Amino acid sequence: MTVSLITGTTSGLGLATARALLDRGDQVIAAVRDPERATRLLPGVEARRLDLADLDSVRTFAGDLRADHRHLDLLINNAGVMGMPRTLTAQGHELQFGVNHLGHFALTGLLLDLLAAGRDPRVVTVSSSLHRKGELRFDDLTGATGYRPMVAYNQSKLANAVFGLQLHRRLIAAGNPIRSVLAHPGFTRTNMQRAGTVGANRLMLRLATPLIAQSAARGALSILYAATADPVRGGDFYGPSGPGELRGDPKLVESSADARDPQLGARLWTVSEQLTGVRYALESHSL
Repeated sequence: MTVSLITGTTSGLGLATARALLDRGDQVIAAVRDPERATRLLPGVEARRLDLADLDSVRTFAGDLRADHRHLDLLINNAGVMGMPRTLTAQGHELQFGVNHLGHFALTGLLLDLLAAGRDPRVVTVSSSLHRKGELRFDDLTGATGYRPMVAYNQSKLANAVFGLQLHRRLIAAGNPIRSVLAHPGFTRTNMQRAGTVGANRLMLRLATPLIAQSAARGALSILYAATADPVRGGDFYGPSGPGELRGDPKLVESSADARDPQLGARLWTVSEQLTGVRYALESHSL
């Protein structure tokens, strides 16, 4: 039985993805802030508490999981926040960068050996088409000067893409069997638009979502393809096939030039290690 771990399964894309994996017979571990709600929504799921905004919670979660499981076949880094007013995590990082990127960077690194012991192991990191508008502002990752909610969101989604591709390079260089893959859901109806965005962004999304957005079940197709399809290779990026990659069946899409930049990837990796205190057990002489 495939053991699959998904972050953020109590609504939207995570809930739809978890249901699909349960239907195919996976043992699904739901990493969520509210395990009781996850259990109610997903009968049969193994729900565990995880707060990606607190790196201490990430370490506790990983330690408990390692005590109970000998391997992990699939990790889907799905949970995220969008367009929030400037808020800091427990360790003082900007919330969107902290949850969307740093929490998942730490989680993946702490579970790497469990994944390496898995069958056809994969890490799927959920980014966004908006990563193409993102810029990594290493001089102000906390958003202390000139914070703009969607600029910070785009930065966090670029960080997801840079991380996924840099992880792929490092896995290949180390001869590790894990495949690192990226996916984005296009424009999908989730509670992120309602709960997180503010001001003009919220109004724009409220007007556009009923007209353009696809359902969470449709948006999850790209994630599920990246997680389960046989043709998927490490370093691939999947998104919707429709105009503007807003909706449609999964297809191979292209990341931005920044996302593919090895030097930017190496810099983000070093900064992420410093900010999280997590070092990946990947030996390589080529990176």
